[in-house]
Amino acid sequence: MIVMPDDLDAASSYDYALPEELIAQEPLADRAAARMLVVHRARGSFDHRGIRDLPSLLAPGDLLVVNDTKVVPARLVGRRAATGGSWEGLFLRTEAEGLHEGAWVLVAQTRGRPAIGERIVLTARDGFDAVHLELVDRAAGGAWVARPCGTAADEPAEAVLQRVGRVPLPGYIRDGIERDGDRDRYQTVFARAAGSAAAPTAGLHFTEPLFEQLSSQGIAHARVTLHVGLGTFRPLGGERLDDHVMHAEWGECPSETVGAIEQTRQRGGRVVAVGTTAVRTLESAARGGTLSPWSGSTDLFIRPGFPFRVVDALLTNFHMPRTTLMVLVSAFASRDLVMQAYAEAIRERYRMLSYGDAMLIL
Repeated sequence: MIVMPDDLDAASSYDYALPEELIAQEPLADRAAARMLVVHRARGSFDHRGIRDLPSLLAPGDLLVVNDTKVVPARLVGRRAATGGSWEGLFLRTEAEGLHEGAWVLVAQTRGRPAIGERIVLTARDGFDAVHLELVDRAAGGAWVARPCGTAADEPAEAVLQRVGRVPLPGYIRDGIERDGDRDRYQTVFARAAGSAAAPTAGLHFTEPLFEQLSSQGIAHARVTLHVGLGTFRPLGGERLDDHVMHAEWGECPSETVGAIEQTRQRGGRVVAVGTTAVRTLESAARGGTLSPWSGSTDLFIRPGFPFRVVDALLTNFHMPRTTLMVLVSAFASRDLVMQAYAEAIRERYRMLSYGDAMLIL
C-alpha cells in the first residue's frame, strides 16, 4: 500500500530508516553535553543547539514539567527450578489489592510452558543470595503473578530488586546488558517515586547546575509522575492507528503542579513538557476539559488531531520508528515537520534513542 502524506491513520506514516550506527550505546560523561535540534513549528525551521542552550531558548516565566518517576532494576535473570532452563523476566508492578495484594506482576520468556506453582531461581548480583519466586497466577496480557519466597516474601519489592534486578535497558542498547554506571545514568537526577520499567529519557539530560541556571533566569520547574511501562515503547500494532491498544500506566499530577501551571498561564509563560511521559500525564489530567489534580491509570493515546490543553512546548529524545511516541510527537508538531526534523538529525549524525541527543519543539 502506498501511504499518502495525509494518511495520518496509517502506522507506516510514522516509520523511518534509522541507521543502526546512530543508536547511542553509552551515555555521555556529561549529561548536559547532548546536542539539541530545535524545531520551530510556526516557521517550519530548525536550529542546531545544545542542552546547555535551554536557558537562552526559553523565556522568564516559562515552566518546565518533569516526570519524577524512578526506574527500578526491573530486569530479572534466572532459571526454572524444575528444569534448570534459563529464564528472563521484567518486573512491572506489585498488585495493589485483591487476592494477590503485594505480589509481583511480571512478563517473562523461557523455553517450555511454566505452570502455576512452579518456582524460579533469580540470579542475584555479586555479594547477594539468590531469591526464589513462585508463579501463583496469570495476569492480563500474558503476564505472570509471582511471589518471592522465604525472607524475601516480607520485604518491599524495591529492596529485593536492588539485590536481584538489573537496569532495564532497552534491547537496542547492548542487547539490554547492564554495565558499570548504568544504574546512575539511566536515572534522572530528580527521580523520586519508584515504579518505572524504563527511564523518561528526555529528563536524563538535566543536571543540578542546569536547573540552577534556569531558575536564576526565572524558568521554574514542577513535577508529575508517570510510571513508564512496556506499553509506552511497544511498536504500533496493526496497519492502522485504530488497531493499536494502549496499555494503562499509573500517573499523578499533584495540586502543586496544577497551581504552578495556573500561575504560568497568568504571567503569559509557556508550559514546557520534559518528555512524552510528562505530556501524557498533563493531558490525562486535563482530559475532562480543564486541568485539575489527578492520579490514576491512563491509556491516553495522543495522535494527530488531539486537542492539547496544557502543553505549549516539548523537549524529547529521538524515538524508535513506528511507535506511539512518534505518533505523539507528530500530533504535537505535524507529521511532515517531524519527519523533516528526523531526516535533518540523521543527516547531521545526531545520537539517537534513549542515551542519545534531544529535540526541542517550540
